[in-house]
Amino acid sequence: MSITTARNVRHEAANVASVPKRSPFRYPGGKTWLVPIIRSWLWSKPAPPMRLVEPFAGGAIVSLTVAFERLAQHVIFGEIDEGVAAVWRTILGEDAEWLCARIRTFSLTLDSVRRALAEPAPTARDLAFQTLLRNRVQRGGIMAAGAGLLKAGENGHGLRSRWYPRTLVRRIREIHMVRHALTFVEGDGFELVRRYQLDPDAAFYIDPPYTLAARRLYSRWAVDHQQLFSMLRQCKGDFLMSYDRTDEIEEMAMRHGFETRTVAMTNTHHAKMTELLIGRDLGWLDAAAMRLCGFVI
Repeated sequence: MSITTARNVRHEAANVASVPKRSPFRYPGGKTWLVPIIRSWLWSKPAPPMRLVEPFAGGAIVSLTVAFERLAQHVIFGEIDEGVAAVWRTILGEDAEWLCARIRTFSLTLDSVRRALAEPAPTARDLAFQTLLRNRVQRGGIMAAGAGLLKAGENGHGLRSRWYPRTLVRRIREIHMVRHALTFVEGDGFELVRRYQLDPDAAFYIDPPYTLAARRLYSRWAVDHQQLFSMLRQCKGDFLMSYDRTDEIEEMAMRHGFETRTVAMTNTHHAKMTELLIGRDLGWLDAAAMRLCGFVI
C-alpha cells in the first residue's frame, strides 16, 4: 500500500449539550462530543452498515447512539474491564430491573458508599451496581485504582453531584428496550477486530485507551497501537479511529496510508481540547457535511 500524506484539517466541534445522553457511565474520555461526526460518517454510506463494531467501548456512547438511531443494522460492542462488562451484561440481560431497583433504593451517604465499594461483589449484578456507583462517586468518573471520592463536587453537592437515580434508571431501561439491536462481547478488543476483520459489511469505530492518559484513567489500559493499526489496514470494512494527537500516532497513521483530521472539542467542563480522527478516506468529513451537523469550519 502506498503511503499518503496525512491531512490535518481543524474542525470546531458542536456543544455536547446538544447530544442525547444515553450511557449510564460518566466516562473519562467519553465520546458524546463525537456523535455528530459519527452520524455524518455513517450517513455518508450508500446504506447503513450491516454491523457497527466497537471493540473498546467503555461507556459505549457511540454504540448506543448507533443502536438508538438505527445508523447500522446491528451493533457489536466489547469491553475487557470486568466491572464495566458486568454493567453491560446486566443492562442487556434479565437483571436490568434488579439493577434499577438497587439504584433507586440506595441511600447515598459517605458511609454507605464506602461500605458498598469495599464489600466483595458476589454476583455479576452486584458488581454492576458497584461499578456504576464507583464511576459516579469517584473524581472525574476515573475507574483506575487509587482514584479518590468526590469531595466538594459540583456546586458543593459532594458525592451526590453525579448520582442521579432517576436518570440512571431511565437510561438503563431505555437501553434494555433496544437490547435486540446490541450484542455485547466481554474480552480483548483485538479479538473482536479479528472476528470481523474480513467482513466487508462491518464498520469499525475504534477508540482505544489513549497513549497519554490511559494509565491514569483506566484499570485496563495497555494497548499495542502498532498492531492495531496493522490490523485495521487489513480490514475489509471501513473504520474510523479517534486518538489523542501525538507525533507518534500521526506518524503511525501516515506510515499505514491513513488520512487524519484534527478535531477541536469542548468537554463537559467547557475546556477546549483537540483529538485526532483517522481513517482510510475522510473525504466525507468535508465542509458541507460538517455544516449539516452544526459544525463550523
